[in-house]
Amino acid sequence: GRVITIGLSPAWDVCCRGRGLDWGCHAQIDERVVRPAGKAMNVSSALAWMGCENVAAGLWGRDDYEAMRSALRARSALVHAAMTAAQGRTRENITVVDTTGRREMHLRQVSRLATRASLACLQETLTKTVGKNDICVFAGAMPSDELLDAGVALVQTCHKQGARIVADTYGPVLERLVDAGLPWLIAPNVEELAQLLGAEVRDTPVALAAMTRVLLEKVPTILVSRGRKGAVLVTRTGVWTGRTTTRGRVLDTVGCGDYLLAGFLAGYGPRENARAALTTALKVATARAYGWIDSRTWRQAGRRIQVEIQRL
Repeated sequence: GRVITIGLSPAWDVCCRGRGLDWGCHAQIDERVVRPAGKAMNVSSALAWMGCENVAAGLWGRDDYEAMRSALRARSALVHAAMTAAQGRTRENITVVDTTGRREMHLRQVSRLATRASLACLQETLTKTVGKNDICVFAGAMPSDELLDAGVALVQTCHKQGARIVADTYGPVLERLVDAGLPWLIAPNVEELAQLLGAEVRDTPVALAAMTRVLLEKVPTILVSRGRKGAVLVTRTGVWTGRTTTRGRVLDTVGCGDYLLAGFLAGYGPRENARAALTTALKVATARAYGWIDSRTWRQAGRRIQVEIQRL
């Protein structure tokens, strides 16, 4: 089956890098990079970097739809755009990086593309697009207000089509999806896991594994991102913890969780090897953090980055 990423809150990522940036300064930047993003698109981009063909679905603003298609074509032929055009313009998320002080600031806009009309159009598209054994990755913010039911219905549609569901979201919609037993995989960070469980969670592999096991009745695979500490993978057959041992300079942490998920999906493969998947996931996330995505191939980065995996 194919991997189909589905994002309801897409964005243009605008990253500005400069030296000695601070409040009140008027400075010339060294670099400005603009790319189609949002969590779902990040997963698609990461898969393409690894040489994995995929479909990018979900919503995108009608006003800048062609600009998105053009940007995707310029970056990779492996991401096939199947977005539903929604009224309006896609938001911009801005990251400002001070390369001298090794600091960064993230400025986020709220996405307003999800409406009853746009979600109805998307549901129709997914009914035609999604097939048996596809992996549908719902990533990023999903409606939690009066559109909550419509958001859940999108996931149910893909599930009924025979697809495996990956949920990398948070809040009430994740609770609904888990309660319904729809996801095959969820990918929370520690904070999102605590919110889902309704309890404080200590950020240690043993504690995360113990707290997460209660979810296995509903969700067979749980990938918990721990940022610089690595990740924990909890399944019905075992628990693994892993971290990167290759030192490097962290240039950008935006999207690392999305690259972790993409690496897991690429590494899992038909053999469904959990250990191999976690290894690949950590390597891909590290490559993103070190800024190697644009300067190295996946093969080069994969050979350079070493990870440590331990079964608990």
